[in-house]
Amino acid sequence: MSITDIILRTLAEHGRLAADRSLIDDHTDLYQAGLTSHASVNVMLALEGLFDIEFPDRMLRRGVFRSVSSIRQAIEELTAGAASPPQLTGELK
Repeated sequence: MSITDIILRTLAEHGRLAADRSLIDDHTDLYQAGLTSHASVNVMLALEGLFDIEFPDRMLRRGVFRSVSSIRQAIEELTAGAASPPQLTGELK
């Protein structure tokens, strides 16, 4: 499963998006699709658990969670020092 697939699944489970998942692509504005600040925190916490990462304070801003692409870039940055590609440490439902 790719990072993008994991993000999309996490958004479906925790994002409470008004838009149909099939309409969400890498550059869809997730806030325009219905993501609230509260839901973005739920998404962040779920991703932290799945990837065993912690979003630093500098990433706790709206722009990081605006699109699948920006979330993926943040995860890739946080896992850049890893010896292998990011792996799930948590479970997806």
